[in-house]
Amino acid sequence: MAVTLAFDVYGTLIDTHGLVAMLKGMVGDRAAEFSRTWRERQLEYAFRRALMQNYVPFSVCTAQALDHTCTLYKTPLRPDQRTALLDAYRTLPAFPDVADGLARLRAAGFRLYAFSNGTKAAVRTLLDAAGIADLFLGVISTDDVRSFKPDPAVYSHFLGAAGATDAETWLVSSNPFDVIGALSAGWRAAWVRRSPEALFDPWGIPPTVTVPDLRDLAAAIVP
Repeated sequence: MAVTLAFDVYGTLIDTHGLVAMLKGMVGDRAAEFSRTWRERQLEYAFRRALMQNYVPFSVCTAQALDHTCTLYKTPLRPDQRTALLDAYRTLPAFPDVADGLARLRAAGFRLYAFSNGTKAAVRTLLDAAGIADLFLGVISTDDVRSFKPDPAVYSHFLGAAGATDAETWLVSSNPFDVIGALSAGWRAAWVRRSPEALFDPWGIPPTVTVPDLRDLAAAIVP
């Protein structure tokens, strides 16, 4: 059976800091820092909700994280600015290597799925906007089991939905928590280290392979 690749979406395929230019017009010179905090809080809220089994869609975590970040930075947004940011978040840009990298992997015979904390509708909107939706066999969302990565239940759900086995499945993610979650579930995993400054958690659970972008992934994966 062909190897199945489960691609994380936010932060791996899609640049979650793609709104920095837009943020500069709202929060000034702290836009990049604001964006990082927004992303960190978004993930924290998802982790906490998964642990508490108090589920809401990922878009709610995103909106609540934005509100918290505005309060933290003492930069209140007008209602129209908040709406504009959340609307723009639905069509964040893909990283430059993504379309070419995915096309190479598909041509090499891998089975490609998008695997995300976002709902299927939200992820399809992102992939359509980025022009990469047709490169995937489908979208599998943690929303189906009302939880978030790295809950072991979501990795099990992926295997059932994709008709795959853990021995034949790789997670591809730039998020160390996701890589460690998949490895702990018995998968192999590729860490996409999108920045030389990115650090991997020192848990003694290293990624199977590390690549700087998706164009190097096909050569790095050994079935």
